[in-house]
Amino acid sequence: MSASEHGDAPAVSRLNARIIGICIAAAVGGFLFGFDTAVINGAVDALAGEFDLGAGLKGFAVSSALIGCAVGAWFAGPVANKLGRVPVMLIASVLFLISAIGSGLAFGVFDLIIWRVIGGFGVGAASVIAPAYIAEVSPAHVRGRLGSLQQLAIVTGIFVALLSDALLANTAGGAAEELWFGQAAWRWMFLAEAIPAVLYGVFALRLPESPRFLVARGEYDKASAVLHDFTGVVEVNLKIEEIKKTLNQEKKESLSDLRGRRLGLKPIVWVGILLSVFQQFVGINVIFYYSTTLWRSVGFGESDALTITVITSVTNILVTIVAILLVDRVGRRPMLLVGSVGMALSLGLMAVAFSFATIVDAGDGTTTAELAAPWSTVALVAANVFVVAFGATWGPLVWVLLGEIFPNSIRAGALAVAAAAQWAANFLVSTTFPVLADVGLTLAYGIYAVMAALSFFFVWFKIPETKGRELEDMDENLVVRRGRIQAT
Repeated sequence: MSASEHGDAPAVSRLNARIIGICIAAAVGGFLFGFDTAVINGAVDALAGEFDLGAGLKGFAVSSALIGCAVGAWFAGPVANKLGRVPVMLIASVLFLISAIGSGLAFGVFDLIIWRVIGGFGVGAASVIAPAYIAEVSPAHVRGRLGSLQQLAIVTGIFVALLSDALLANTAGGAAEELWFGQAAWRWMFLAEAIPAVLYGVFALRLPESPRFLVARGEYDKASAVLHDFTGVVEVNLKIEEIKKTLNQEKKESLSDLRGRRLGLKPIVWVGILLSVFQQFVGINVIFYYSTTLWRSVGFGESDALTITVITSVTNILVTIVAILLVDRVGRRPMLLVGSVGMALSLGLMAVAFSFATIVDAGDGTTTAELAAPWSTVALVAANVFVVAFGATWGPLVWVLLGEIFPNSIRAGALAVAAAAQWAANFLVSTTFPVLADVGLTLAYGIYAVMAALSFFFVWFKIPETKGRELEDMDENLVVRRGRIQAT
């Protein structure tokens, strides 16, 4: 039985500025993750107009990057195991840069989709490598807080993307209007991503490699230096021996190591996959990808709709900070349960509000749903309550759990599969929303409310409490009974 199971303090003497610094630098990938996926928000209506997109192609243009995200996430684990965590970050930064320039200079919807998919490769890789890296360098007693930096970076990236969208659109007089050098504002929205992409690469070059990757490669001296200088481990040799015991050094890790008796996978891998899927099936990215369109439907002009979207993203940042402060005190499981209840209620209220919507012919062959008072106000408040409930719980905590619930021997591979599932779910939700919205927003938000309700029971029966546990305590045969981890 480990020290953490006895409740003893972990063998760490301090939380120094170095570990915080490298975790923040690693989380810049999360910033680009948020920026890349949200920047389309301010451009979507302009794109639809310029390229004459119907609902189906419009949804695919918005969600096309998610195809790349799933592929990037799938391959990030094996590449990280072969080359290291830091090289994957450098590869991701290059992909972000290529996507930013290509998307901004796109001459048609189809090459735009290609550039967005390339950016998706970078997002997918960053979504795997950042939580894995942060979990592997963090002391156990603050791992939740440091792991939550990934989500804080994501929502900050979303905020900066939406803010820059709003500023560029307002400066030009509209997203479709000409801004600088004869280029429309929506093109500059994409080009702006080149700046953080370059910074991510520069930061990654200064990061130490993960000590657990170094131990797996037999580079014990380098691992010792990282554990002592950054993670603050006192008994370095003992920690390295603990890591060695949990790493299967007889063979290289591969996706075949994830196989088990539960529908072909180990139970803990299914837990990670379902965590990822539920995080997306509640429809959070509908708010961030389509919120400008949504708020225009409840009576706001383009400028006001962009402003409300920015305010919503600020709210998301603030509640993520609250989550960071609470996660290592309250624990992962209680916060997820509260979040599920809050999301189910707010989404249900949105579904009810939009049942009172009036369908209006937009004059271009499409229709929009418009809400009058008081239901427009109800929908606005409910949407922001939903963002608060998600941002304080499921947003950051899923990434924390994905970084820590898997044992060392399968972490990168299992996280890759879980992240790929998350992007596939995100793609499904984002692509189908315009079609569902055409049928009725009550149907769309009703489905998301049901998913939120189901997520409560999933957490209740299947999610373990990992607060304060060392990564070396995680075993691939662990199952969950009444919210507690037990070995089979």
